[in-house]
Amino acid sequence: MELLLLLPIILIILMSIKQINEFERGVRFRFGRFRDEMKPGWRIVWPVIEGWQKVDIRIKAVDVPDQEAITLDNVSAKVNAVIYYRVSDSTKAIIEVENFFFAVSQIAQTTMRNVVGEISLDDLLSKRIEVANKIQKIIDKATDVWGIKVESVELKDIILPEEMKRVIARQAEAERERRAIIIRAEGEKSAAKNISEAAEKLSQTSGGLHIRTLQTISELSGDKSNTVVFVTPIEILRAIEGIVKKTTGK
Repeated sequence: MELLLLLPIILIILMSIKQINEFERGVRFRFGRFRDEMKPGWRIVWPVIEGWQKVDIRIKAVDVPDQEAITLDNVSAKVNAVIYYRVSDSTKAIIEVENFFFAVSQIAQTTMRNVVGEISLDDLLSKRIEVANKIQKIIDKATDVWGIKVESVELKDIILPEEMKRVIARQAEAERERRAIIIRAEGEKSAAKNISEAAEKLSQTSGGLHIRTLQTISELSGDKSNTVVFVTPIEILRAIEGIVKKTTGK
């Protein structure tokens, strides 16, 4: 008889035992009012008079869908990102906001559009890390009252219109061509300087110019597929003619 009386009490106690895992926290209410935050382990939640909600405190990833925005220089761009956050205060996450997962996603979309609208396209493409850090700080500050800690924001992709892609490609091609022209001009300038110095040294050396000429002819003679036409100044021929006349007496 006593066992029959104790059986309902035992069943109520067993039904009241709740397990909270290490990566979870429990928020307990009594008569609709907040009572305490339950730590990992077995906890008792009395039926009828108490209720509770479980909160996962592990880091979560929110995939923010493509957000179309207008940059500061009036260029349309689509930006998508991923946000990593965790619940730092389970009590606030339950009491202060109805659905913190949905709320974080919505504020992330709004913040991304606002931040993109404050910067130019060049800054958006070249300073992605700075832009992501700025978005992270804004979202983290806004969600702090919800007990949410935003760990990081990563910009996944920046989608531009096809016309703008062609413009950027032409700009990059023109920039590469400009650099090539500058490098080629610098090379020609350096070569001209070296040639000038070499010519000055050869002119100061007796017979240096003739030795260099003969050396060049020797290098060209190694290639049998070409015909080399060596043009000799008339002054040299006349000088040779004069030497011959003095030697022969004619």
